[in-house]
Amino acid sequence: MSFSIATWNINSVRLRQGLVVKFLEMRKPDVLCLQEIKCQDGEFPADTFTAAGYKYQAVHGQKAYHGVAILSRHPIEIVERRKFCEIDDARHVSVDVKLKNETLRVHNFYVPAGGDEPDAAINPKFGHKLKFVEEMRTVAANAAPHPSILVGDLNIAPLEHDVWSHKQLLKVVSHTPVETTNFEAMRQHAKWTDLMRVHTPEPEKLYTWWSYRSADWTVANKGRRLDHIWSSAGMDSRLKEIEILREARGWERGSDHVPVMARFGA
Repeated sequence: MSFSIATWNINSVRLRQGLVVKFLEMRKPDVLCLQEIKCQDGEFPADTFTAAGYKYQAVHGQKAYHGVAILSRHPIEIVERRKFCEIDDARHVSVDVKLKNETLRVHNFYVPAGGDEPDAAINPKFGHKLKFVEEMRTVAANAAPHPSILVGDLNIAPLEHDVWSHKQLLKVVSHTPVETTNFEAMRQHAKWTDLMRVHTPEPEKLYTWWSYRSADWTVANKGRRLDHIWSSAGMDSRLKEIEILREARGWERGSDHVPVMARFGA
């Protein structure tokens, strides 16, 4: 059967729940994965999303920071809320989505941003980020007995044309060589396919994030591809379309990230 999945760093789900509902009504994905929900499980606006048609939900939250959630039109079974780097900071949840004729394993990740200084010796946040990505090697694409998809704000723009200026961002966290090299090595080791580049290979630019610091992000267009959709082998041949909903960056009180959606055929 056909299937669609979207990922969105919402940067506070309670603040922006109206925007989430707007997106759900506009695009009607089968599954939406949210990151940086910034609330504890009991504070998650579950009823709002149930009313929008997404009664199957998995939440891994904490007070004020981080947190991930999965909303689904289809029944789900929670597989794991995994703790990485021995830190319980609510950065992962995985579920099995029960479609009519198949089951899909879905991983939702929020990788640490890493702070401002790209030096683990003086910036513990950057060291945490590098260790987190290394540990993601253990999340193998072929670990489940059925097809798998990994999505989320992975906070790294791995390719030259995933940023507005490769040369100017080589020393900026999210695009430093140590991050991009380790990130791609991890993805390949775990046998994930980068679906966003299947139909849109380099050198075409792809961005999913634009900084709040830009006075006019539309004119400057200094974006980065920090949000990703990966799959296990075989799902790439079913991929029909990737949509980056750029217009959502301009919605009132919008997140600095925009939704990214993948549509698959049977």
